[in-house]
Amino acid sequence: MEVEATPQRRAQQQPCKNGVAKQLPGGGAKPLRHNPLLVINFLLMVVGSAFGPLLLRAYFLHGGTRKWLSSLLQTAGWPLLLAPLGASFLSRRRSNKDGGSATPLFLMSPRLLAATVAVGLMTGLDDLLYAYGLAYLPVSTSSILISTQLAFTAAFALLLVRQRFTAFSVNAVVLLSVGAAMLGMNAGGDRPAGVTRPQYYAGFGMTLGAALIYGIVLPVMELSQARHAARTGAAVTYTLVMEMQIVIGFTATAFSAVGMLVNNDFHAIRGEAREFGLGQSGYYLLLAGSATVYQFFFLGTIGAIFYGSALLAGVIMTVLIPVTEVLAVMFFHEPFNGTKGVALALSLWGFVSYLYGEVRAKAKQSDKPLNAEHLDP
Repeated sequence: MEVEATPQRRAQQQPCKNGVAKQLPGGGAKPLRHNPLLVINFLLMVVGSAFGPLLLRAYFLHGGTRKWLSSLLQTAGWPLLLAPLGASFLSRRRSNKDGGSATPLFLMSPRLLAATVAVGLMTGLDDLLYAYGLAYLPVSTSSILISTQLAFTAAFALLLVRQRFTAFSVNAVVLLSVGAAMLGMNAGGDRPAGVTRPQYYAGFGMTLGAALIYGIVLPVMELSQARHAARTGAAVTYTLVMEMQIVIGFTATAFSAVGMLVNNDFHAIRGEAREFGLGQSGYYLLLAGSATVYQFFFLGTIGAIFYGSALLAGVIMTVLIPVTEVLAVMFFHEPFNGTKGVALALSLWGFVSYLYGEVRAKAKQSDKPLNAEHLDP
């Protein structure tokens, strides 16, 4: 997605003495084509966005009741990133042996660290609201409401990073939003058994609140990366992105852990496991699986922002909602009708429209430098 030409977003790569690329004002937008890492992050988002809600909902359906625990599971997998981050550090140290300077253990500046901690606290609150929503709503309804984050992401991307909207991106947002609205209009009367009407509406409101917060989080992450590049002159690398995700995960997990301590959740886990509908082993496997899958989602999201934009991450999240709908029908026997089929078609159309607009925009940008070279004497 193109962004207004500001110092925060324009960058070009120039080599430093130690071989590390610097990011300086004046370059083009981030390329989306021929980028295998963007594809990998997209696949991570697919796995996390499709299966994460199913695992958390299964926790509540089979006897789980701890909302703070469900909130913690969404970020507790952050230690999984320590292995690739350590491998990256060793690789940088080997390549920097002839540079004459010590290889930094962390690439984050103090300002970026502070901003990332703030994002982590926002993520912790978002996870808690989302956990409450999944406790009282079907997966399909919760996913529909979460899809409204696309509109929030678009609005805050416009305000914070001056996102430039093309006809194709606007078309994608409209189609995805209309599809989600159609699903929402068809979601009445789906209150689960055992859930009271006040609980249902509380889950409804909290899920919308989670969508609003995450709509702010995505542009803030993009803005943090851009300001770090503009302020330090150093390129935002994928290693830095992993460092940001570790800080976000650690902060959000600590936020939820405090809530668990206050709510006495840690002492209740063993008893809840004994009475869990899938058995004690199934209980712990479900917790571990949820933490792992959601870590895939968050890493894929921050990677999509790095290689694309906050709006691209929001579009991918929204287009995956029909996938979650289908899986909810398969595993939880939630109803699927013609309205959901039309919404699925609109979502796919919107996603194709967005990608087509990206390809056209990047093709025009790649032609400009070539034309300029031919004009130079």
